[in-house]
Amino acid sequence: MGQPVREYLLTLCVTVAVTYLLTGPVRKFAIAAGAMPEIRARDVHREPTPRLGGIAMFGGLCAGLLVADHLRNLNGVFELSNEPRALLSGAALIWLVGVLDDKFEIDALIKLGAQMIAAGVMVIQGLTILWIPVPGIGTVALTQWQGNLLTVALVVITINAVNFVDGLDGLAAGMVCIAAAAFFLYSYRIWFGYGIEAAAPATLFAAILMGMCLGFLPHNMHPARIFMGDSGSMLIGLVLAAAAISITGQVDPDTMALFAGGERNAVHAMLPVFIPLLLPLTIIAIPVADLVLAIVRRTWKGQSPFAADRGHLHHRLLELGHSHSRAVLIMYFWSGLIAFGAVAYSVHSASMWIVLAIVGLSALGLVLLLLPRFTPRAPRWAEGLVPPRYRHRERAAEAAALDASGREPEPAGPIRVGVSGVNGATAVGPRSRFPDRRKAESTR
Repeated sequence: MGQPVREYLLTLCVTVAVTYLLTGPVRKFAIAAGAMPEIRARDVHREPTPRLGGIAMFGGLCAGLLVADHLRNLNGVFELSNEPRALLSGAALIWLVGVLDDKFEIDALIKLGAQMIAAGVMVIQGLTILWIPVPGIGTVALTQWQGNLLTVALVVITINAVNFVDGLDGLAAGMVCIAAAAFFLYSYRIWFGYGIEAAAPATLFAAILMGMCLGFLPHNMHPARIFMGDSGSMLIGLVLAAAAISITGQVDPDTMALFAGGERNAVHAMLPVFIPLLLPLTIIAIPVADLVLAIVRRTWKGQSPFAADRGHLHHRLLELGHSHSRAVLIMYFWSGLIAFGAVAYSVHSASMWIVLAIVGLSALGLVLLLLPRFTPRAPRWAEGLVPPRYRHRERAAEAAALDASGREPEPAGPIRVGVSGVNGATAVGPRSRFPDRRKAESTR
């Protein structure tokens, strides 16, 4: 078992390195190609930022698959299954459409059609749902058309869920990385815990997806130097959907029936184990909830479901008073709680401690939501180890200066220089030139 773990880590590290190293040149290419759209009303950032980060992520995907194909234990995934080729075909198509959209702004209906075609390409090559376990009934075999339609629907929903949540720096990449990590743990347990070879492709897809997100995150954290764009958000959404479809449609529940009493009783008794199989969207529950709320909100207003607005969950966190970084961390928290909570419950469903831990962490998350303006303060003995805004003395000095002068104190450090003026002269902020507004009025 140790050898496959090392090979997965090698594949993960190569994917991370390739994605990270490609993102810098891709950023320069995006700037040169003019893939820097103007600021829109729904955008949170205030400066034009290049897109096309999905190019680097696609390069990481290809590198991860190439390395895995040359490793002894992972090579069998390519020899015994056509799913890696199906994933690469669908990913290449959706990535190409995303690149064109980042540059030329393709219509939403055209992108939806492309998503369905990409899902159809994967279905044709064998990446489809064959059966689903239903509690109380047993394993339900799907007809070819039922499996194909369910597969296409799952791919389209997942792609758009990830695309909709891509609204803050580092949000989509971080949430998908958390989901991929939870899914990797679950699929790895299915493969080596139960000895089911059919779970090997999903395990590989999850490891590569983690590498794609981890390699891109350093460039995308606030303030972001580059956005993944639709070329990246649709790509990672498709890879996540492919992993979920692979383990849902290819793993036979009969091989996991640990309880006696027939297939029907086995499936019913192992309901917690089948939670990630029956409901793979629980891994991305937050993006899916945002997607459903957005569709309901826009349809209720008589708008198109694809019309952009500022009503997403991350926008509402900002309106509550949370900072950009704190809003992202809160979304990370809830995504990790739901994803890893579902996996932990599927492993030890009889443990009351897991339920209590999930309830306690949920209460902690609610408290964090209700304290948007809370600023922690470090103890006096640790003031030298934290930024000035967390120190008692610094905050007391700022408050005293504000009370004495009736205005905000001057920021410490060098004066911030603005954008050059028309004649090339440097424009200095009004506060640095005239600290007091009344002084500025007296000089006119």
